[in-house]
Amino acid sequence: MCGCENKSRFWGFLMTGLLAVSLFLPAVRAEGATAAFEELFEEIGADEITDNVFNLVGKTITVITAGRIGEHNSMAASWGGFGILFDKPATWCFLSASRFTLEKMQAEGSYTFSWFPDEYKEDVLFFGGKSGRDSDKMKESKLTPVATPSGLATYAEARLVIECRLVEVTTVAPDDFRTEESRKFIEDGRKTAPDYHKIALGEIAKVWRKKPR
Repeated sequence: MCGCENKSRFWGFLMTGLLAVSLFLPAVRAEGATAAFEELFEEIGADEITDNVFNLVGKTITVITAGRIGEHNSMAASWGGFGILFDKPATWCFLSASRFTLEKMQAEGSYTFSWFPDEYKEDVLFFGGKSGRDSDKMKESKLTPVATPSGLATYAEARLVIECRLVEVTTVAPDDFRTEESRKFIEDGRKTAPDYHKIALGEIAKVWRKKPR
């Protein structure tokens, strides 16, 4: 009888300890990821971005990431831009309504844009090859997720990161477009998505660039 009681107490202590560890580890991992980010990146103002926007968006693939570390999803994008909206620096991007990352952007209300050196081109293209909704593509990525001090997800290999707060998501309509080419693109996109394309407008909250080595 006493032996059973001792065993019960032992297993009770063990399970309590395991629960405490399981609750503690995510916080440790998140803190570690944030610390790693601050070692790698330095904050700059939006007006200190030196890249030409037409090169940054038009010739370089952007990685859009939404969701916290471990639950994040990234996609490759190449349409969008920067400017001023409501007297604040802002971004916009043009996304298919089927994008899983778009769902996470709307759920979280925040997201990151990340740009990478050319050596990571294949890793970046990987994010455009499949959806994270029905695959484990984020676990398959070779890039290293890190959390910004705000808790948003990006990657240690990035050279430039922009954090955004979602301001508005607007659904486009074919009749809004004046050229045949643009209307056709919108109509074709609707054939493989639950709705027409979305334009996501975001206020730039933080800008980070890789620290010089």
